[in-house]
Amino acid sequence: MTLDEFFEVGVTVTLGSHTFTAEAIKDFARKYDPQPFHVDERKAEGTVFGRLCASGWHTTAMWMRYSLAHLAKTGARPWTGPGEAPEFGPSPGFKNLKWQKPVYAGETITFTRTGLSHRPIASRPGWRVLLLLAEAHDSTGDKVMEFESAVLVKAG
Repeated sequence: MTLDEFFEVGVTVTLGSHTFTAEAIKDFARKYDPQPFHVDERKAEGTVFGRLCASGWHTTAMWMRYSLAHLAKTGARPWTGPGEAPEFGPSPGFKNLKWQKPVYAGETITFTRTGLSHRPIASRPGWRVLLLLAEAHDSTGDKVMEFESAVLVKAG
C-alpha cells in the first residue's frame, strides 16, 4: 500500500449528514456568533438572509464533528505498506474557507472530505502534511461550505 492509497488521495469520502434545527442554530449562535439572523427568527426576516440560518462557524464545526465521528466509526485504514502505520496528529490550520450558501433551519447537510496531496515536512523528519478538501452540500447538491485543511501525519 502506498501513502496515496492510505490517505485516499483523489477519493471523496462521505462523512455523514446532519439536520440543522432552529433550536440548535440558536443555541450555537447564542454561545459563539450572536448575530440577529442566527438567534432570532423575527429579526432574521429583515436581513439579507430573510429567515433564520446557521452560523458558518456552526456548519464548519459540524464538519469537524462528522469527520472525527467517521474516523472513530471506521478506524484508520489498515496499513500494509513498509514500516510503522501512519499516525494522525494535529492540524496546523486551514485556508480558503468559503460559506457559499446559507444553511437554513430544517436543512440537511452532507459532509465530505477529499484527499488532495501530501508532502514531507523538511523541518520534521518522519512527518508529512496531508491536505484535504472539506465540503458540505445541501439536499439539492449545492455546495454550502468548503475549505482546505492540513493535517500532520507521522509517517516514517
